[in-house]
Amino acid sequence: MSAPTGELPPHLLHVLPNAHSVELIGAFGGKLRHTLVTPDGALPEGLRASSYIKPANDFPALNGMKLPGRMQKLARAMTPFDLVLTHGPDALDVAMAHTMFKDVMNLPALIHHEDEPDAKRSMKLTWYRRIALGKSAGIVVPGERLEEAALVDWQQPIGRVKRISPGIDTKAFAKKPKRDGFRLIKHAGEMWVGAWPEDTDAEGLTMLLRAFAEMAPEWQLIILGEDIRTNAVDTEIDRLELVDRVYFLGIPRETSRVVGLFDIFVQTEPARVFPLHMAEAMAAGVPVLAVRDGEAEHLLAEANREWLFDKAAQSTLAANLRSFAEDKHRRSAIGEANRLRAVQELDKAKTTAAFRRLYASAMKREF
Repeated sequence: MSAPTGELPPHLLHVLPNAHSVELIGAFGGKLRHTLVTPDGALPEGLRASSYIKPANDFPALNGMKLPGRMQKLARAMTPFDLVLTHGPDALDVAMAHTMFKDVMNLPALIHHEDEPDAKRSMKLTWYRRIALGKSAGIVVPGERLEEAALVDWQQPIGRVKRISPGIDTKAFAKKPKRDGFRLIKHAGEMWVGAWPEDTDAEGLTMLLRAFAEMAPEWQLIILGEDIRTNAVDTEIDRLELVDRVYFLGIPRETSRVVGLFDIFVQTEPARVFPLHMAEAMAAGVPVLAVRDGEAEHLLAEANREWLFDKAAQSTLAANLRSFAEDKHRRSAIGEANRLRAVQELDKAKTTAAFRRLYASAMKREF
């Protein structure tokens, strides 16, 4: 039920919120009040202090010995709120304090969010999560890899783990961008293969260059992202005589103005985190060639999944590129299937609604 007239909106405590938290706060507007615990005590970029949004200036330190007195202070600091939202491993002490004192202090519900797998596998951290999340109302993960970790490694009940992907502005990506609206003009007759590799994926980029070298000269390779270009990559481009067909364009200010110009999108590494750029390509109606992993198999339209390839399978990638390049109808059909899949599963309005339902259910209060 909605709050009675004159009743203050529910008050949420955000511990180490991320960029997506800022988007959700904006989407929920004045229907909620927010207090944010951040590393530097300041509000994240994009938020301004108001009667509804403020920093938690007097919240206990998140780091320290896990002694009963400190955990009790953390628990006590949660009591004024209607819901506690914790983010990432650095907020786990708050979750542990919640588990320890929830019943004694009648603490509000807590929902924990994890966005990235741990950089290093740690049994100590794994065991700590198992205990710390023991009384949480939900654990939100964006994709298949973290969902498996939550269910298997952290041993959380299946009903507690909520898989909610980051939202995409599918309407913005569905608009065909202008050929001259980006720093590189797409000339008539040109076709673009696009990629946005991680900065650690030099091996995958080299494989892509070698596969791309077999394509017809009207095809150009557009590489987005930072810290991608290395001397070894430049040497390979020279060896393959691709200097006039490969472009490194950094990070675009508006991704929707370039991704829709791609005719094919390629991802050469298994996704470590949620593959946002693959999702954006889908929303733009672009067919995808990607390494076979749980994330790609879950995200992509069924028609696109048969084009997944095994890691380091350069010959398969080259063959798939040629097949897509030679069949415009196939590219269009698969791209449209991806776009529809993105609208159904990844649209920002739907993911925002999923978070609204989750938070309202935890509070037992609509907003």
